[in-house]
Amino acid sequence: MSAEFLWYIPNQVTPGHRGDTVTTDHNSLDTLTAQARALEEYGWKGALLGTGWGRPDTLTVAAALAARTQSFEPLIAIRPGYWRPAHFASAVATLDHLSGGRVRINIVSGKDNLAAYGESEEDQAARYGRTEEFIRLVRRLWTEENVTHAGTHYRVTDSTVLPRIPAREGRPHPTLYFGGASAAAERVAATVADVQLFWGEPLADVRERIERLRELSEQHGRELPPLEFGLRVTTVVRDTTEQAWADAQARVAEMAKNHEAGPGPQWRAAVGQQRLYDLAARGDVLDDNLYTAPGRVGGGGAGSTWLVGSAEDVAKSLRKYQDLGITHFVLSDTPYLQEIHRQGEQLLPLLR
Repeated sequence: MSAEFLWYIPNQVTPGHRGDTVTTDHNSLDTLTAQARALEEYGWKGALLGTGWGRPDTLTVAAALAARTQSFEPLIAIRPGYWRPAHFASAVATLDHLSGGRVRINIVSGKDNLAAYGESEEDQAARYGRTEEFIRLVRRLWTEENVTHAGTHYRVTDSTVLPRIPAREGRPHPTLYFGGASAAAERVAATVADVQLFWGEPLADVRERIERLRELSEQHGRELPPLEFGLRVTTVVRDTTEQAWADAQARVAEMAKNHEAGPGPQWRAAVGQQRLYDLAARGDVLDDNLYTAPGRVGGGGAGSTWLVGSAEDVAKSLRKYQDLGITHFVLSDTPYLQEIHRQGEQLLPLLR
């Protein structure tokens, strides 16, 4: 199966994200554009833009980068509580039109500071129920006209989003990525998402989750094309295997110096994140080169586990994930711009 390879652009107010170079202009338009253009230069498909209250608005950043690039495809992370479905559908349709169909969307349902933008915290069932309704309604707004919907969380009457999104081959509208490892999250992914994103778990665990999601798709009568799968993981690539491991271990040692009380409750509350932290009990290195130690010393999200090695080592591991059915890869390491160049030169050619 063919695969697509994207990167990660650190959509952060605070500099130095995960070891990135600390500069005063780290999130300026020129700095972010330099990363997006470097991704184009080496043939990356695009990049994920992370979301959360206290970070720059992802749709605004994506629009700015799309205007300064030719082929770069932003994978725009958004939260249903932050957006209303019709407002979101209209904003994305506009950007998709202006960018020539380059928009991808990552729906995030994890906890956030909802009260800061006028929403209230909900229990898990209600939160994922809202997400499912949001996705279903947005799909209708992108593919139908004069939409009327009266649901548990949202209502619209005679709603037509303009400009209309033209259907392209294999793409009726922007692709909808989704993450989450809880039972509630997997049900949403199995029924209404286009791509389920995993974090860097061992191959056997990913295989088990793919099989379960395919079974859930059948059980819940999925009406969409088959669910696709993606992997979001940190890739530590160096000229040699030995150098990669020396650098990775040195970085973890440095992280440990600044790590005090273990992961905070905001990380522990997430089922998918807890799965990553639990991997450390099975060993510091799983499979060939999946490094779990970062999660023990403060790594969170995609920084919890790393694939470490030479370009050949990491490419071999990524191909094993691809053999399981992963077709969307979101990779990264820091410093971000430096690693776009390094991995664009050394790793990406081995994956094509």
